[in-house]
Amino acid sequence: MASVNATSPNLSTHQIVRKPAVRSRGGIVVSHNRVASEIGARVLAAGGHAVDAAVATSFAIGVLEPWMSGIGGTGLMLVRTAADNQVTALDFGARAPAALNPEDYPLMEGSGGDLFGWPRVKDDRNLRGAVSTVAPTVVAGVSEAHKRYGRRPWRDLVAPAYALASAGPVVDWHTTLMIARCIRELSADPGCAAVYVPHGVPPSPGIAATAEPPLRLPNPALARSLEAIANDGPSALYGGEIGALLLADLKAGGGVHAEADLLRASDVRTPAIRTSQIGDYTLHASSRLNGGPTVLDAIETMRERWDGGVFDPRAWGAIASGLQAAWAKRFRTMGDAVEIAAGGSTTHINVIDRDGNMVTLTQTLLSLFGSQFMSPQTGILLNNAINWFDPRPGGPNSLAPSRQALSNYAPMIMTGPGDAVASGGAGGRKILPAVMQLLLMMANGVSLDDAIHAPRIDVSGGDTVVVDHRLAAEIKAALAAEFQTVEAERTVFPYHFTIASAVRRLGEMNEGGTEPYQPWSEAVSEDEV
Repeated sequence: MASVNATSPNLSTHQIVRKPAVRSRGGIVVSHNRVASEIGARVLAAGGHAVDAAVATSFAIGVLEPWMSGIGGTGLMLVRTAADNQVTALDFGARAPAALNPEDYPLMEGSGGDLFGWPRVKDDRNLRGAVSTVAPTVVAGVSEAHKRYGRRPWRDLVAPAYALASAGPVVDWHTTLMIARCIRELSADPGCAAVYVPHGVPPSPGIAATAEPPLRLPNPALARSLEAIANDGPSALYGGEIGALLLADLKAGGGVHAEADLLRASDVRTPAIRTSQIGDYTLHASSRLNGGPTVLDAIETMRERWDGGVFDPRAWGAIASGLQAAWAKRFRTMGDAVEIAAGGSTTHINVIDRDGNMVTLTQTLLSLFGSQFMSPQTGILLNNAINWFDPRPGGPNSLAPSRQALSNYAPMIMTGPGDAVASGGAGGRKILPAVMQLLLMMANGVSLDDAIHAPRIDVSGGDTVVVDHRLAAEIKAALAAEFQTVEAERTVFPYHFTIASAVRRLGEMNEGGTEPYQPWSEAVSEDEV
């Protein structure tokens, strides 16, 4: 088979990047931003449940990392309760507006310019603007989790986020890079331009020698919305003043959203848990409309060639073939299309508290900065979840009124003798192979720290197997003999192998680890705050 080397000749080959896993008898929060993780860890230190910390981290990360998620997005959460070792899913996925008319998204020649290989839609109506959005569900999802499991007052969990929105997150080089990637689209939307491009160019951090205060990007309207949600609960958005303002802005932008869509978005589902085995370990995933079932399919197919043990060439070939078979099944039965190379706009949070309760939560805007439409009156940046639907009629994932979209996020929990792991990731379809490999490694005796830093492969639905250049030569040769391979490095940008993370309860000790090349992501224990 053909093999291509796509590594950059410019990057250092001597550089070593490590982000050691955190170990503690107390709770640990892992997120894409250190400040957000610290906010969650403080909740744990105050005696909060893992869900309390996840709620606080969810609201905070939506302010600090707005290109990935926020209260204008959707998501999925799994909770493991330590007392009974039970896993529950809370599904707050994307649902199309009831008044949506698929004929308003006419097809054009060529492929669309974003995450999926859909045919192009006129004016990119499924990608950008109010017409590409669905009613946001994140507030409903985390509120339902808090209602079931929370110990700390709701207001205390939301308050740090509205303080952050009021002051504005600090700009550094990573902020500059992410805004620069969408500068044209953000500049075209008045709400986004006012917050993210206030001077017409990507904001840039100052030079330390000038002793200037850090540059910040405040969002006063979002701060007011978050304060209302803190004081009044989710009803501020679902049926309240914030929801009314949001609907007015969506209507002004051409959207067909109604109050009934917002109320329907507040209905959080609890789908059944699907399980599968790896030796003595049980894998748990939500059973519908996410990537978890595809991971389980891949593992079940992989067993025909390899059933655990040493990660030798045979093991890597089994992982790749298992993933390819699982993707083929997904495309046949779920109607998903072939994804192109771009990554999604998604964030992931893992939490474990001192008692061993666990949360794994993915929340997303779908594309980078979602719809690139900000509601001016509320400061809420909206998702572009209409792009999850196939714009072609007649398929199981075709665009239709009130239909829930098929998503690629895959928060999962693995339980075994004296051991439990919660894991997930961000990065579109790349999430699935990354989570699969992390769990396989830990189920076969690899530590969380080593698993996070280990080389991986990516099989994201096409014929190509992307191979981490650090894999042993004999493994790369064996994969190239069986598959079309591309060798790539693990870098800060782009993420060829997704941004994956995990927390673990091993005996009485908690652990947390995250992607070493993601510059902001951090595992923080309650001992550190």
